[in-house]
Amino acid sequence: GKWHLGHHGRYHPNFRGFDYYFGIPYSNDMGCTDTPGCNLPPCPACPRLAAAPSHVRRACYTEVALPLLENLTIVQQPVQPRGLAALYAESARRFVQRARRPFFLYVALAHMHVPLAAPCAGAYGAALRDMDALVGSLKRAADGAGAGATLLWFAGDNGPWAQKCELAGDVGPFVGAWQRSRGGSSAKQTTWEGGHRVPALAYWPGRIPANRSSAAVLSTMDIFPTLVALAGAELPPNRRFDGLDVSPVLFGHSDKGHKVLLHPNSGAAGRDGEIEALRLAQYKVFYTTGGAQACDGSVGPEEHHEPPLIFDLNHDMQEQEPLDVASREYQALLPAVRRAYAEALQDIATDNVSVADYSQDPAAIPCCSTRHVGCRCHAAPAALRDHRTEGAAQLC
Repeated sequence: GKWHLGHHGRYHPNFRGFDYYFGIPYSNDMGCTDTPGCNLPPCPACPRLAAAPSHVRRACYTEVALPLLENLTIVQQPVQPRGLAALYAESARRFVQRARRPFFLYVALAHMHVPLAAPCAGAYGAALRDMDALVGSLKRAADGAGAGATLLWFAGDNGPWAQKCELAGDVGPFVGAWQRSRGGSSAKQTTWEGGHRVPALAYWPGRIPANRSSAAVLSTMDIFPTLVALAGAELPPNRRFDGLDVSPVLFGHSDKGHKVLLHPNSGAAGRDGEIEALRLAQYKVFYTTGGAQACDGSVGPEEHHEPPLIFDLNHDMQEQEPLDVASREYQALLPAVRRAYAEALQDIATDNVSVADYSQDPAAIPCCSTRHVGCRCHAAPAALRDHRTEGAAQLC
């Protein structure tokens, strides 16, 4: 599925510990396709004869067709969005069925994102049903390989993309009311609860109790250290990790998760990646607030807070009314907040800090044919090939 952690050189999945990779190298709206499907604003299909006008480029990716990779080989470009979920499901099922030893399968779905495969009527609901069927097929494959032998862990990655209107989904009760009253969205790209609080499901018959939920504060960063611990391995000692082994929570032995969790800026306000919001027990702390672009086009202003805004999520999950700075509760809490924030920033500053280089060079753009407008090639990926003729397939 989606990788989006770098596809060139040592950042490609095959050089980051994965034996096999099949998917798109970044987000599925970061390249043109021949059938763009649903998006707001709508994007044109890949050009066939000449580059798209410059005014189109600003809103849509038209410089390169979205590629589908199998390991290091581009097998389809532009990818066909309508059939992508089926290809993922078939590739994943093959992987599970052929596994002869304990395995790790990471499936990063192209749901729920835009552009979605056409037609657009009821697109969000249709994509949700598509995702549900895909997850169900993987569960059946895992159960078929050995009932109760496989841990399945499902999680979202961020809240709805409000500027996409009816294609966005819904934040439910996590409306970020304080921000919404000041303009903009409090969903994806923000550090409000609607921007990063997502559902998670874990399934492991015989190990994880059925029909149980937990209020523990967990993070997708916990998946890695938890799986390492369950495998009886150890984390590398030369770096620090933000995730925890949360297997006691999964197994129903504890409801203790993170006491402190950091929320980096994600595009709505402040410099991307800076830590200007954090969770401390049931409290949510903001040093910087802002609203992402909403469906109506509005954007909430960036505001800095010293002393910080603090919300008690146990009593105000809507993040509507921050604690009164003069209150006894706020004043008792503030020293612990400042200490947790300072310790977090110090931990980051003294660890193995790296800075990504986003400089452009032609090698960073995946293209199976630089001589063809839009980069075009089509071949049968392994998910569609009969295993007896696998070695004879013609790839780009």
